[in-house]
Amino acid sequence: MQDKSSTLTPEVFAIVRNKNTEVPGTGQYCATKQSGTYLCRCCGIALFSSKSKFDSKTGWPSFDTSDFQNVTQVPDADGRRMEIICTRCQAHLGHVFKGENLTEKNHRYCVNSLALDLVLDETAQDSREAIFAGGCFWGIEYFLAKQPGVLKTECGYIGGKTVNPTYKQVCEEDTGHYEAVRILFNPNKTNFETLAKLFFEIHDPTQANGQGPDIGSQYLSAVFCLDNDQEKNTQKFIKTLEEKGLKVATKVLKASTFWSAENYHQAYYEKKGTKPYCHIYNKRF
Repeated sequence: MQDKSSTLTPEVFAIVRNKNTEVPGTGQYCATKQSGTYLCRCCGIALFSSKSKFDSKTGWPSFDTSDFQNVTQVPDADGRRMEIICTRCQAHLGHVFKGENLTEKNHRYCVNSLALDLVLDETAQDSREAIFAGGCFWGIEYFLAKQPGVLKTECGYIGGKTVNPTYKQVCEEDTGHYEAVRILFNPNKTNFETLAKLFFEIHDPTQANGQGPDIGSQYLSAVFCLDNDQEKNTQKFIKTLEEKGLKVATKVLKASTFWSAENYHQAYYEKKGTKPYCHIYNKRF
């Protein structure tokens, strides 16, 4: 199990670790009707299927069964409700209510959107995470999203000091953030090594001032590692490239708070129907 605590925003941490609750109607998954699987934001295990989701009109995502048996019920501290937590990592998810007669199963698992990750794969059982930065995040996402086993990609900002940075702020190079892509992948279908190898082949890891024509600190190359194995494997690839005569500029850093970028940045090239202008596959291994 990966420890993703360092990548969580303060809002997510307040919910999953301090048991706070989202303001009703504000969660990104309240009205979502896409088919897929809802994973634990903290450890990546499958929690709920979209098939059990229903509109409870309460302002929070609601499910009438826990589907994967990875949700545990514990008495709430208030003595009146039943809390639900992730069985594997004990992240707070929300509460379960019975007897409301909203569905035939007569249960409502009331969950905070920020405690979840929706992946558009109904067969997903578990996931792992990786975070790569290598120039404009549109191009990195374009290639990695196409890889077998990748469940979700998310463009965002990492490595800086500003809370909840905007694209404009990051572009002004005052925040210290990198443009990066957060990737969730199925460990039964791919692994970090495969994705890291591709990462080094879809951008120029020797460019020290940006990527292609995109110049600036936000476009620098880096791998933000979530565990020791990711760090070791990244160093292994860098060593191999250096043995081939390349002067690698890619930094190997510890993962830190990942801030999701604005919606228009997500799946940018897919929406536009175009291809990256500064990311080209170049076989290096």
